[in-house]
Amino acid sequence: MEDKTNIRLTAAEMSSLWTQYINDTLAVCVNSYFLKKVEDEEVRPIVEWTLDTAKENISIMQELFQREDFPIPIGFTEQDVNLQAPKLFSDTFFLMYLRHMSTLAMSTSSLSLRLATRPDVVTFHKRVLNKGVELQDTTRDLMLKQGTYVRPPYISTPDKVDFVEKQHFLAGFFGKRRSLTSVEISHLFFNIETNSVGKALITGFAQTAQNDEVKKFFSRGKQLSKKYVDTFSNFLIKEDLPARMGWDSAVLDTTTNIFSDKLMMYHVSAMTAAGIGNLGISLAASLRRDLGLKYASLIPEISLYAEDGANVMIKHGWMEEPPQTDDRNQLIQN
Repeated sequence: MEDKTNIRLTAAEMSSLWTQYINDTLAVCVNSYFLKKVEDEEVRPIVEWTLDTAKENISIMQELFQREDFPIPIGFTEQDVNLQAPKLFSDTFFLMYLRHMSTLAMSTSSLSLRLATRPDVVTFHKRVLNKGVELQDTTRDLMLKQGTYVRPPYISTPDKVDFVEKQHFLAGFFGKRRSLTSVEISHLFFNIETNSVGKALITGFAQTAQNDEVKKFFSRGKQLSKKYVDTFSNFLIKEDLPARMGWDSAVLDTTTNIFSDKLMMYHVSAMTAAGIGNLGISLAASLRRDLGLKYASLIPEISLYAEDGANVMIKHGWMEEPPQTDDRNQLIQN
């Protein structure tokens, strides 16, 4: 029988594996630090499990890259983290952060699975997806047990099935606005949650960054996150629905350098990219015009922030170049 693993990697497979490798090397640095600082004995095993999973992923990918004569990405190393630095985040935030990372892992691995064809690559991304689901379940269960899990808002159960009969359903600027749908509430809550976690993380990064340009970039990101949390929360508050709590108190007063500016810039850039995707999905799912326009107005703003972050990384030589197609014109000239 033909060995299907001898088939070349597609561009999509190269991209997903390359990105996963970078992300897992970052996860090793971050979780190695968390493991050194965690005090809650219920949180510690989850951090250990996450760290071991990232190391196992790296080992699998290194073997795959070597078989393909594919240059192994550098990513992040022990030089990018100071394990002796003081504690920067609370144990509760560690747990919330890991839950947020599991959500990103499930999202990216689902896309990777949709585009992967080689059996060994498909198997690997299934592993990443299953591990993401397991981490989501474990963190959720512990947060529920410890009373730190914030549920989305409750609404009344419908009395009957209805169909939309008037264009008024789409209105949002003039006259009476309809109530938010459960779908719109879900997206508002999710965007509040992700920006709350992002705000806390970037606050800690701003405190410990070394480069002034990086500090300013993070401070700007903190203000954007606050703006988005307030904006989305106001939509819920106007409907007499609760908006979730913030995580400001989860950031301690440490100013000692912990992670390299390179690592923190990449981390924030990756989360910003995910945020842009969240806004796009929310825009598509929100039929009330005022809500849709708000999402649409925020996408260019955060996209510009992402571009500025890329420029900072390029300027300092921190952006590792992903695989690219051949430049045929250059090859012809040579």
